[in-house]
Amino acid sequence: MIRYLLPLVLIAAPAAAQELSPAETSKIDAAVAESLQATGVPSASVAVVRGGRLVFAKAYGQQAPGWTSARADAPYQIASVSKQFTAAALLLLQRDGKLSMDDKVSKYFPDISGADRITVRQLLSHTSGLQDYWPQDYSFAAMEKPTTPQAIVDRWGKKPLDFDPGTQWQYSNTGYVVAGMIAEKVGGAPLFDQLQRRVFKPLGITAYDQDKAVGGKFPAGYHRFALGPVRIATPAAYGWLFAAGELAMSPSDLAKWNMARIDRTLLTPAEWAEQENVVKLTNGGDTRYGLGVFVLDADPASGRRRSIEHSGEAVGFLTQNIVLPDEKVAITVAVNADFGDAQGTIARKIADTILPPRPEPEAAKTAQARALFTAMRAGTLDAKLMTENWNYFFTPQVAGDYRQSLSSLGEPSSFESIGPARLRGGFVNRNYRITYPNGQKLVAVTYAEPGDAGRYEQFLIFPAQ
Repeated sequence: MIRYLLPLVLIAAPAAAQELSPAETSKIDAAVAESLQATGVPSASVAVVRGGRLVFAKAYGQQAPGWTSARADAPYQIASVSKQFTAAALLLLQRDGKLSMDDKVSKYFPDISGADRITVRQLLSHTSGLQDYWPQDYSFAAMEKPTTPQAIVDRWGKKPLDFDPGTQWQYSNTGYVVAGMIAEKVGGAPLFDQLQRRVFKPLGITAYDQDKAVGGKFPAGYHRFALGPVRIATPAAYGWLFAAGELAMSPSDLAKWNMARIDRTLLTPAEWAEQENVVKLTNGGDTRYGLGVFVLDADPASGRRRSIEHSGEAVGFLTQNIVLPDEKVAITVAVNADFGDAQGTIARKIADTILPPRPEPEAAKTAQARALFTAMRAGTLDAKLMTENWNYFFTPQVAGDYRQSLSSLGEPSSFESIGPARLRGGFVNRNYRITYPNGQKLVAVTYAEPGDAGRYEQFLIFPAQ
């Protein structure tokens, strides 16, 4: 249940202004209201960093039964977003000279499967091969009873490895339990206490052990089964979270950590860089993951900006945390429900509000693609704009079918890009959704040579739902 969720891919341009304008604030309010209404999620709490400082923090909806208003300082369970803090604790211990990221696990716990081949870095980057103890998106029977990190390791950390260390990337909460045990053994104190002393207090963060963040001043978590009623969720018993998802805090407190990342404070610049350095597989493959964080590199072809992000899922809670360090922007959204994707949808809409989602070069490519589509409808496509391969494929029969079938639909009401551009086979792939007034939808799948004047290798049209 505390596994990762798929990272968001944000297409963004730098923000010129710092404070949010009234119009931007209104758009965020509307985005949250719409998402809560559409999904049935009871509440959301949002924090936005812009220009390296907190400019927006607000909570919405019903955080717990009997609460008369939503509080922006209410701590939500952030689950796997906690992993970057576990990694930070180990980086600080490495600074102290008490361990190395390249130490073998056998130095600390020799009885764990593959301990003589797994490094601390592989534990933190999900490349250890240790089997995940919680891949399910629900609590299973054993979670009705309290457990300990050692009990988790005894049951899951001594099974045969799923793969040789370093050869694959596979999310593993078990690896983080082992990493937390190493931190406690080397640091001589509970992991939470180490974080409290070296991270939370210096940054002014109010954080809680997630196992204890239940009732009273804490938001309640909720389930929903299919399209049934929204129901209070029963949390897992004590001990199932630990270093893989131990923490609860408000989005505005998590924003303080995001600001430290942007400003390169608390950790040294070298330590931040080590956390954000993508770990490579033994065959050179890219994991898109550092030490407790997903790392998405900038992509000039699509306008995507570099982002450091992670999401979290606990029983009754979902969180999305995104940092765009080059823009000095961070977006945190927490909801008290473990169904739907309200947190992701809200985060995307906030990004679209404060960071224009389509930089000019991409808008120009969309306009160019629409012009080609118009030419195909009219039967006037210029062969010079296409590659030799396409001109071979685009026979008079193909051209006739394109012209007749597309012209009969009339003028489309919209022609819009779908998702980011991607490189493939030396070409840039861009896809478009074409919508007509009568509801008819098409998809254009295109490949073009790089550059503004690149010829098109493909411009296929398909029906869409």
